Amino acid sequence: MLDANRVRVLVEIAHAGSIASAAERMSFTPPALSQQLAKLEREVGCVLVERGRAGVRLTAAGRVLLEHGERVLGELRDAEAAVRATAGEAPQRLSMGAFASAGKILVPSALAAFGRAHPHVRLALSDVEPPGGYGSVTSGDLDLLITHRYPGTALPQVTGLHREQILVDPLLLVLPEGHPAAGGSPHLADLAGEEWICGAPGISNRIALEYAAESEGVRLTVAYETRDYEVTLALIRSGVGIGLIPQTILRAAPGSDWSAVPLSGAETAREIYVVHRNRPRSPVPAMVDMLRGAARRALG
Repeated sequence: MLDANRVRVLVEIAHAGSIASAAERMSFTPPALSQQLAKLEREVGCVLVERGRAGVRLTAAGRVLLEHGERVLGELRDAEAAVRATAGEAPQRLSMGAFASAGKILVPSALAAFGRAHPHVRLALSDVEPPGGYGSVTSGDLDLLITHRYPGTALPQVTGLHREQILVDPLLLVLPEGHPAAGGSPHLADLAGEEWICGAPGISNRIALEYAAESEGVRLTVAYETRDYEVTLALIRSGVGIGLIPQTILRAAPGSDWSAVPLSGAETAREIYVVHRNRPRSPVPAMVDMLRGAARRALG
């Protein structure tokens, strides 16, 4: 039978992206962690991790063991929590992962409300950019994940997890003050000559823009690449381009020296989800309820 602690080594390496980072998370030295990995590879009789200059990459066998290992670690953590609950011990910690803009528009008020209702629970928050984080929920490293789906992208499959949509956040066309298109709901074809501002190739908002353009048979020019919506809005204000920005971000943005209008003829909204295990331990449901409330207020 495989050693659960060595399986955890593989899971930590996969989640951290390198042996050195995993060793730091587990309070090991990198050589000691490498020795544990080597023992695990001898136990299963095959190579699980390939090392390279850019970090580590799991082999096909490593990915299979990772999928099982995440579930095993999650079940062990659930078992420990259940035993502690039976003994009358209240949960002491709730770990949550969220993408950057969710950390600005949803998380602060939810954390504040949760802290008032559950002062004995220590909260931990980490940055997790979609589509990452699902494996960390499966393994129990995260109790709760806030993630998203933009048009043109697919949601990861979930096994043993519950995923709930809490917000549909429209992507609005943002234009410099006085732009000719500010008075209506233009189509992408009306904006073909504009310079756009969005993320680099592969970033969710870039995929959404390219998906909309392809759907309408329009070629667009991305002149400035940034994944930071605050930078995008600053560039738009300066008059150097246009972009798509979530409505919740705009509601929190200071000033009014820009115009935001709907974009016609295209799927333009991001969907925001919470993800947790199918049998979430207390007080995860309470935090989910507070995030639902924060989502309602975000567009209210």
